[in-house]
Amino acid sequence: MNRPLVSACLLVTLSATAAAQDTSTADIIHIWGQGMDQIGVAQSATEGVVGYDDISTRPIGRVGELVEVIPGMIATQHSGTGKANQYFMRGFNLDHGTDFAGFIDGAPVNMRSHGHGQGYLDLNPLIPEFVSEIRFRKGAYRADDGDFSLAGSARFALYQQLPSNFASLEIGEFGYSRAAAGVSHETDAGALTFGGEHVLYDGPWSTQEDAERINLLARYVAPAFGGDASFTLMYYDADWRGADQIPERALNVYGRFGVIDPTLGGQSERLAATARWENHLAEVNAWIVRSDFTLYSNFTYFLEGPVNGDQFEQRDERWMYGARYRQHAHVADSLQLSWGAELRHDDIGEIGLHHSRERERLDTVREDAIEQTSFATHIELNWQATDALRVMGGLRADWMQVDVDARTLAANGGTADDALLAPKFGLAWRASPAVELYANYGRGFHSNDARGATITLDPSTVVITDPAEPLNPAHHVPGGKPNAPAVAVPLLVPGDVAELGVRWQTDHVHFTAAAFWLELDSELVFVGDGGSTEPNDGSERHGFEAAMFWTINDWLVADLEASWTDARFKTNGSEDHIPGAVETVLSGGLIGTWDDFTLSVRVRHFGEAPLIEDGSVLSDPTTLVNLGGEYRFGSAALSVDVFNLFDAQDADITYFIESRLATEATAVEDRHLRSVEPRQIRAAIRWQF
Repeated sequence: MNRPLVSACLLVTLSATAAAQDTSTADIIHIWGQGMDQIGVAQSATEGVVGYDDISTRPIGRVGELVEVIPGMIATQHSGTGKANQYFMRGFNLDHGTDFAGFIDGAPVNMRSHGHGQGYLDLNPLIPEFVSEIRFRKGAYRADDGDFSLAGSARFALYQQLPSNFASLEIGEFGYSRAAAGVSHETDAGALTFGGEHVLYDGPWSTQEDAERINLLARYVAPAFGGDASFTLMYYDADWRGADQIPERALNVYGRFGVIDPTLGGQSERLAATARWENHLAEVNAWIVRSDFTLYSNFTYFLEGPVNGDQFEQRDERWMYGARYRQHAHVADSLQLSWGAELRHDDIGEIGLHHSRERERLDTVREDAIEQTSFATHIELNWQATDALRVMGGLRADWMQVDVDARTLAANGGTADDALLAPKFGLAWRASPAVELYANYGRGFHSNDARGATITLDPSTVVITDPAEPLNPAHHVPGGKPNAPAVAVPLLVPGDVAELGVRWQTDHVHFTAAAFWLELDSELVFVGDGGSTEPNDGSERHGFEAAMFWTINDWLVADLEASWTDARFKTNGSEDHIPGAVETVLSGGLIGTWDDFTLSVRVRHFGEAPLIEDGSVLSDPTTLVNLGGEYRFGSAALSVDVFNLFDAQDADITYFIESRLATEATAVEDRHLRSVEPRQIRAAIRWQF
């Protein structure tokens, strides 16, 4: 089917299913998640809620930018549109989610032992219009914070019922088009919501991305057993060509938007079924997720393969099953107890790393199947010690087991298990009706890739041409050592985080500030790009962050966020800088709302970061300004967004690595960057019915 026709059919089909409703205009009431009262509710200065108009009124160029409503967090991209973003927060280059946990409708999004990166966090399955609020936490201070939540977590809640049915069409520069629609239908038994989006985008690159994304959603919500039950189906499918970073020395040849290998890119498909039941005392979640992922990348061009090049294919195909239970009880007037348990199993049928050329597989570096199971239980006690003082204490226990079927190198297979106890503690003292002070401590962790916990041989030193044949020392990477040993890593890597914070709230100003400290026992991670484990030292981070939301008057609001972090490896030498650890993040915006008109302007800045351990090579700062406006007339609205308003030519992400172009005789160390996209305009028309 013709792709624009798919968008039109999606829009018309979803729109036609809704019954006609009153389209008369009414007074618009704006709900700001950042303006909600958190004193006496939040357990730390750095947890909160954003949503509703916080999301709907800001220009969003890509779905991953939803996390940028969280103060101090940045989402960038180093490859094609269909891949998960890179996330930066509190001095972490979170790669694709290693220390930041994400949940959609209660189900975890991070994927353990993923073919591309540990904790792979892809938010592309979200449709922004269906996200009602985002509850975020910095640090692992709560007992229900588990894997990947050391730096923080975000829980994306979907509307139980859309505020209004809608259909929208959006077009923009560089081949951008989007059709989206959503319908809620209420019956005596409950409410049914369904919708979807179809997105096309070529991008500014010399080789068009030819990206296509389809999202579909169906959701049923109904009262049941003294609470509310919901059942949700979400389907996501994407196909794209990648535009990876290029070396600075090649900019004069390829240009800022040049592509060295035009056959990069990938496909991603996800089907998720979630069920949820909750009332004021208990919550139960269950989920089944099917994921299929293929990615072709080439970061070093012809460094290792002077003839075929260095392109490689990463594969990940899995099922994820899980359930979570949480219970609350008031054991006394001033004492609340909560406890719970969770179970998760990842059935990874295929996870592989292969050398390829123009998306044709040449040989296999490593191919495995993995069974990974975890169980956790937690308990938390909240005590209202006095009218002004709240005390929280908790304990979490995690256990994980993996079984790796190493199909190419049997020596790298086997089983491993690990366990971890994590205490939590918090104080909240209400110094005055408008001020609350906090002190928090928590132990958190991230899991390492299962393959890193059972590895004995470095697969990057051996190339398997036929998995059925015996291991042959002749089959090795040119220049590599056949059968080079590799050191296994712990399955669970703990870390400790603490902070002191303050929250000040008035009718017009909500302000938070916190000083934090974070120590990670080891930055050991499995490197999916190389198929082996890369050991690093333990690390320590400390910093300060502040956020303010100001209701200036009844038609104008402003927000401003700032964070600073010093991140270092725990080493005695001078090479203690953590590559990619952004030191400074600043963001802010103004939103004006009049009777039928909304105007939003946002500024986002992230500072330089060391690119190598001695700190001698740095990335450059990046600053972007986005502008958005919407005018409503009757049941319709016309909006125009301008991204990168001042056409900044900064980098979206920067690395310092060794590479070799086809015209070069030897390897060259250089900064490699992917430029931010140029100024572009997108216009949309939206109908409510």
